[in-house]
Amino acid sequence: MPAPRTVRRGLACLAFAGITWGTTGAAVDIVHRSSDFGPMAVSFWRFLSGVTLLLAARALRPARTTPGAPQPVRRRALLFAGTGIGLAVFQTAYFAAVQDTGLAVGTIVTLGAAPVFTATGGRLFLGERIGRAGLLAVGGALTGLAILVLGNQAGAVHPVGVGTALLSAAGYAVSNILGRWTGRHGAGEDPSTLTVWSFAGGAAVMLPFAWSEGLVPHTAHPGQVLLLMLYVATVTAALAYPLYFAGAAVVRAATASVVMLIEPVGAAALAVLLLGERLTAATVVGTVLMLTAIAGLAVAESRQGAKS
Repeated sequence: MPAPRTVRRGLACLAFAGITWGTTGAAVDIVHRSSDFGPMAVSFWRFLSGVTLLLAARALRPARTTPGAPQPVRRRALLFAGTGIGLAVFQTAYFAAVQDTGLAVGTIVTLGAAPVFTATGGRLFLGERIGRAGLLAVGGALTGLAILVLGNQAGAVHPVGVGTALLSAAGYAVSNILGRWTGRHGAGEDPSTLTVWSFAGGAAVMLPFAWSEGLVPHTAHPGQVLLLMLYVATVTAALAYPLYFAGAAVVRAATASVVMLIEPVGAAALAVLLLGERLTAATVVGTVLMLTAIAGLAVAESRQGAKS
């Protein structure tokens, strides 16, 4: 197991990433409202801008490699491709979910389902067991999701938006598990390198879709859209993702997902305070149940980690 100091730093990195990511949906939602920019175009420009900023930073200060034996080219290529595709699915499907069913519900479903998918993937591919308490937490999260989706009146929660949020959660789980696998097996990739190649892969994947959707937005507020996109690319991408991968490399996969629950809480608050969204009783009950259940998953993961 990693040294406690390393774990604490990893948790701090994840917490910072979660706080900044909690603002991403609000920024992108304002972009959607202010222009005809679609989720695929936003995702493409976020990836491309993030790569550009990270490469500029690396030119000034080359990234250090993580100790470990060099990995075969094929394994590195699969790692970068898998992480890039996972991030592309996570990010684009999330933006689409926010556009369809709102910031609060889209974020809550995505980040509520992500620990369930991550815990399952961690068990299947990394051998990380969560025990009975973890299984109960997963069941509680699914129950909360069902209340959130089925307990609202028609129109309050859109099924298509929920579906894309679940797809986003699956993409998040893939990138989370690959990040943890990298740290466990000493793949020799520092967080900056992993982020650069993952963003490059995500941009390549999203380019044809963004092209068909429209790469240049039409808006009456070009300055506002530009500033928001710069914020999304700089703070929530180029800065937050390397910190996320650094934390994911030393923290158990499901625990990392639990820490990232900072994001849906912050996003829900911004949705109500800034965007005028209303939270129904079913949404509140489902959200509380999901967060409580996944907090239980954090406890289960901590106990399991103490035994490792």
